Amino acid sequence: MPALLLMIVVILLVFSKIGRTASAQNFISQSRVSEVHDVIDIHHLPLGDGKISASPQRGYVTSCMTAFRGGGGPRGGGPPGGAQVVGPWIHGDTWDMTQKIAVQGRVTWPQATFRITTEGAERLVSRVIQGNGLPVETVTGKFPVAYDDPAFQIDRNPNSIEVQQIVLKIAANPEVAAAPSCVPMGMIGVALNGVEIFNALDEGGRDAVAHEVQDICNGHPQMSGQYHYHGPSACLPNQTANEMLIGYANDGFGIYSMYDANGRELANADLDECHGRTGEVLWDGARVKMYHYVLTREYPYTIGCFRGTPVRAPGGDGRGRRGGPPPRDGPPYEPVLRK
Repeated sequence: MPALLLMIVVILLVFSKIGRTASAQNFISQSRVSEVHDVIDIHHLPLGDGKISASPQRGYVTSCMTAFRGGGGPRGGGPPGGAQVVGPWIHGDTWDMTQKIAVQGRVTWPQATFRITTEGAERLVSRVIQGNGLPVETVTGKFPVAYDDPAFQIDRNPNSIEVQQIVLKIAANPEVAAAPSCVPMGMIGVALNGVEIFNALDEGGRDAVAHEVQDICNGHPQMSGQYHYHGPSACLPNQTANEMLIGYANDGFGIYSMYDANGRELANADLDECHGRTGEVLWDGARVKMYHYVLTREYPYTIGCFRGTPVRAPGGDGRGRRGGPPPRDGPPYEPVLRK
């Protein structure tokens, strides 16, 4: 009998320990989930069409270009630029990120190169960014868009991804300029995987992230073969981490991930007219209070205007043009209209 009682006591102790362990693991799991606080509804994202300003304004792009193909800007006109058809994921003045299609294909780029070095001394230190414009350790879609790709019915991007020569020398310790300045079409920054970052506009002056059909990494090439992102990319290292550097703008300031140090998603309401803010971030290995841009899922996504003094970006025509003839040897273009 004593042996039986002892066995029962041992069994009860074991189950009690298992219960406490499960409760602790459940608490930890719930705590980890609660560390991330999404505030943006990806099913009803505000469409950025028409949000182009001549002077800095929160939630807008202060564009150096004022005339767009298709009437997207204040002086727009001419044939449409960018996607030829409005995608069925766009619903009036909002769009649903989960409904958007992507260009097919998974192309790897083992020849991709990218490195960041510094040169100079004291306050004259420069950060030198070099690469060939191809994504490091990630994939792209297959471009030009094939005629049998569903994306062809909406956005017939005829361009191929080409090797570029990127040598960007920016200030390692950037300073806020006396006044913000406009962003050009074309490269306004570079991601830490070597991919160029363009502003939020397509060639027609519309919301490029919403309208243009990009690949699974949310990238695509323009007419000079420059592969680039206009906004968030699932292939971008650390974009969903808490307050992590994901790239550099042409004025030297860092572009940081879409969540703050506490895991709360940042949106336009948290940022200034250039899509940035001043706060403590990790910069060159040290905690520094400084101005920085923030990547968001809300238009204008990366940079609305330059807060510092930008350098001129290499390559392209400075306008981010799509250009090029449509793919050959395919059936006639038959648009799929919204319902």
